[in-house]
Amino acid sequence: MTPVDTLGRPLRDLRISVTDRCNFRCVYCMPKEVFGRDFKFLDRSQILTFEEIARLAGVFVGLGVEKIRITGGEPLVRRDIEELVGQLSRVPGLHDLTLTTNGSLLSRAKAQALSDAGLRRITISLDSLDDEVFRVMNDVKFPVSVVLDAIDSALAAGLTPVKVDTVVRRGMNEAGIADLAGRFRGTGVIVRFIEYMDVGNTNGWRMDDVVPASEVVARIAERWPLEPVDANYFGEVAERWRYADGAGEIGIISSVTRPFCASCTRARLSAEGKLYTCLFASKGEDLRALLRGGASDDAIAARLSVVWGARDDRYSEIRTSNTPRGPKVEMSHIGG
Repeated sequence: MTPVDTLGRPLRDLRISVTDRCNFRCVYCMPKEVFGRDFKFLDRSQILTFEEIARLAGVFVGLGVEKIRITGGEPLVRRDIEELVGQLSRVPGLHDLTLTTNGSLLSRAKAQALSDAGLRRITISLDSLDDEVFRVMNDVKFPVSVVLDAIDSALAAGLTPVKVDTVVRRGMNEAGIADLAGRFRGTGVIVRFIEYMDVGNTNGWRMDDVVPASEVVARIAERWPLEPVDANYFGEVAERWRYADGAGEIGIISSVTRPFCASCTRARLSAEGKLYTCLFASKGEDLRALLRGGASDDAIAARLSVVWGARDDRYSEIRTSNTPRGPKVEMSHIGG
């Protein structure tokens, strides 16, 4: 039986972080000043094995989870990630398996291997088409061209629809919003613009840095008229907007100005096996201890039901510019 939380929200989506490491140092996620050479990442022994992840995924699906997204850190830095994809793709009852990546390691061969293993869709992060802006935002001087090649690789491998995630931060990349939308208009690629959020404790978030969803829509609609589209399903994160001329659609993820806590059906599993019931949570439930302590699947399922049943998270609905900022789990630890 699918557990329901205190606000009536069912458990439907699971995001699984497979590593807390990343080869980018994006200023809104893993700023170099904090995640530098001396930062201590998780030891391999602390991270869940593929078999442990697949076992937990089976328990979650048994409770009603329909979609799993593999995240990080950067999931493609985890060696042989396609082996995990293969294991997850064989979980009975799972309807959708996808992955979010920065695209830096998504070669043609890797994209095809992921597709062959059972990955259905992929999301690739790209914050600007302007090479200088993008290099500043990823802070490792990584070029746009390689990410564009990764998008082509994903399309060639049939990982469709490919989605492109763009975090918009005032004073950094808002001038390129319409250019990004235009680059993928008519291609079948769906660009999703994400309001800059106060995830974790280290990104220096201020409300003044947020470019509201309404402004994003207005900037694009100045060039190409847009019209709203109904959600595909309850709990869909992105508001959908389609081009009036039929050239595809975009998405808007507006956690700050138009929060969607009321329909949030997502749980997050960190790389070391902690369950978080909110992107802005400060504490997680240790599932690794249950796994390695010999707990049965039924016992784990019972614990998951209790944790989800007690869930009352609605951080984005109650956030203001004066809301205390920490401590919260870092986004690089549990994915977006």
